[in-house]
Amino acid sequence: MNKSSAVAPEILMEAKDLVCHFSGPKTSFFGKRKIIHAVNGVSLDLYKGETLGLVGESGCGKSTLGQLILNLIQPTSGSTVFLGQDVTKVDKLEWRRLRSEMQLVFQNPLGALNPRLLIYKQIREPLEIHNVGDPDDRHAKVMDMIEAVSLPEHLLERYPHQLSGGQQQRVVIARALINNPKLVVCDESVSALDVSVQAQVVNLLADMQKKLGLTYLFITHDLSIVRHISSRIAVMYLGRIVELADSVELLQNPAHPYTKALIAAVPVPDPRARSSRATIRGEPPNPFDPPSGCAFHARCPHADAKCRTDLPDFRQISDRHMVACHHAEKLF
Repeated sequence: MNKSSAVAPEILMEAKDLVCHFSGPKTSFFGKRKIIHAVNGVSLDLYKGETLGLVGESGCGKSTLGQLILNLIQPTSGSTVFLGQDVTKVDKLEWRRLRSEMQLVFQNPLGALNPRLLIYKQIREPLEIHNVGDPDDRHAKVMDMIEAVSLPEHLLERYPHQLSGGQQQRVVIARALINNPKLVVCDESVSALDVSVQAQVVNLLADMQKKLGLTYLFITHDLSIVRHISSRIAVMYLGRIVELADSVELLQNPAHPYTKALIAAVPVPDPRARSSRATIRGEPPNPFDPPSGCAFHARCPHADAKCRTDLPDFRQISDRHMVACHHAEKLF
């Protein structure tokens, strides 16, 4: 199909200039509280049926952005439009309906499960909260879901601590998907698991996406995982998106120095390839006192005077490839 006849992807969720600041400790007894700049003006679209990988160092604001998108925390400014509605402004009744369409898969599955409830009750609970079907229908949906996530039926009568980490994560996924949501945010959902179990959970998420037509926001710091599941990748640094492109395009032709360094940090089996790989110098800036200009300039080998004073625009440099860097064209 040529570009002129291609159908534009349908937008499921649109974040508009999201800003989130948190109050920190006081500088002195009578002084003002410090402000943590967690998210600084992020605009992002999620298309129906895609997986958008969100990567970056710890503390860059990835999890906060995921919570803003799900309306779990209120933004300082900006908005999130989901299914055509601004979720920050809907009334309680409408928010209850929309909430079942948006789900979160947590990083720590054991911490996300109630230690006093049997697995069966925890998977069934969302159906009862949202009053879906009658008791027989709910039981049938639970049984269908545990089959879909490959959980043995006998585990339904156990408690969370009696399951392995991989089994616990499958329970969390089953509970998140049982109401057939349209958007699922996976916040470091495999980082606490062994490598072999990580592969199983990632494959499970991909299979469930094909079956149910899900849209994922996959938050992680591990590019080696996100490259296998994502259709697009967004790179975040100190509260801002600094690069966004299709997965293959971004990994093969990164345009931002930070993205290049993240890709270079992915382990490779050949030790001879490590000597020439790019590294990031220095430490991340203090979120209480973000630097002027480009936030990455103190760690960037290409930084000049303009980088230290002027904030780079987030602009398009090729088809479906956007970057915030003054020297993007040269590096690209």
